[in-house]
Amino acid sequence: NAVTVEGTRVHAGTAVPDVKVARAAADASIAGLSFFRGVPGAIGGALRMNAGAYGGETKDVLVYATGVARDGDLVTYTNEEMGFSYRHSGVPDDVIFTSALFEGKAGDRAVIAAEMDKITESREATQPIKSRTGGSTFKNPPGHKAWQLIDAAGCRGLVVGGAQVSELHCNFLLNLGAATAKDIETLGETVREKVQATSGVVLEWEIKRIGIQ
Repeated sequence: NAVTVEGTRVHAGTAVPDVKVARAAADASIAGLSFFRGVPGAIGGALRMNAGAYGGETKDVLVYATGVARDGDLVTYTNEEMGFSYRHSGVPDDVIFTSALFEGKAGDRAVIAAEMDKITESREATQPIKSRTGGSTFKNPPGHKAWQLIDAAGCRGLVVGGAQVSELHCNFLLNLGAATAKDIETLGETVREKVQATSGVVLEWEIKRIGIQ
């Protein structure tokens, strides 16, 4: 999957890592896509989940996305047709995204590079980016930070089988080396139960789970 740039637009295949899009935009002095530096994963996931970080979301920069429907038809969704909301898109689950076109705005390359460096430094200081994780685990409920609720519920460092709540950032579940899908699911559900018991807030999974549910 390639990344191409034309003017202030960046076209990328959905297997392209989010950070690669951020770097391509920065190299072309395109502002507005730097937040992708802070999003782990690839463009396909960003489209499906309206991924975002550090003040930006996929919906802010997407022009359109292309894909293949279950019947084999090629489909195109404009930004409006994507049905974006917080960490969600309204596109049917059986559509497989194949590419996306993003649009930023002309910017200063040095300023954009500095912004990306700041994001990198922040992630390294506050997130377990060198550990095996699925990224941010639960959505932030309205008016709350998921990690704060998890910490307040006493779940920091909690272990189930081969899975652990990160000591560095409570909204990340770690695979300590041999975690199973059941370990991750059980740990996540335990966290949800404890948070609801202490705060009354029901956390919603942000990651898509495949396996036991």
